[in-house]
Amino acid sequence: MIHSVRFTGVLDTNVIYPLPIRDLLLWFAHFDLYTPKWSKHIFEEWVSVMERKNISAVEIKKRIDNVNEAFPDAMVENYESLIDSLTLRDEKDRHVVAAAIKTNANLIITQNDR
Repeated sequence: MIHSVRFTGVLDTNVIYPLPIRDLLLWFAHFDLYTPKWSKHIFEEWVSVMERKNISAVEIKKRIDNVNEAFPDAMVENYESLIDSLTLRDEKDRHVVAAAIKTNANLIITQNDR
């Protein structure tokens, strides 16, 4: 098992939204099994999913504030300039890969098998 706060993983939206998966991944991070990372684009997608699931704006803000408070260094900054230079089968995934490149992530944690 990898046990290092230097081991970094970018969490894709599809592992942040389902509560059981998010809870498990954040517990792993809480116990320093890895360092989680995410981006504003990932959170925009998360908000969109929560809105489609009819979660209130108050609850959405609370969830986002809670994860950012628990992991204040998780937000990846200044990755946007990399997005347009990436070529992927699914263009919508470029922002996730750009965030991973910017933060030198060891992996992207996703349920996307494309």
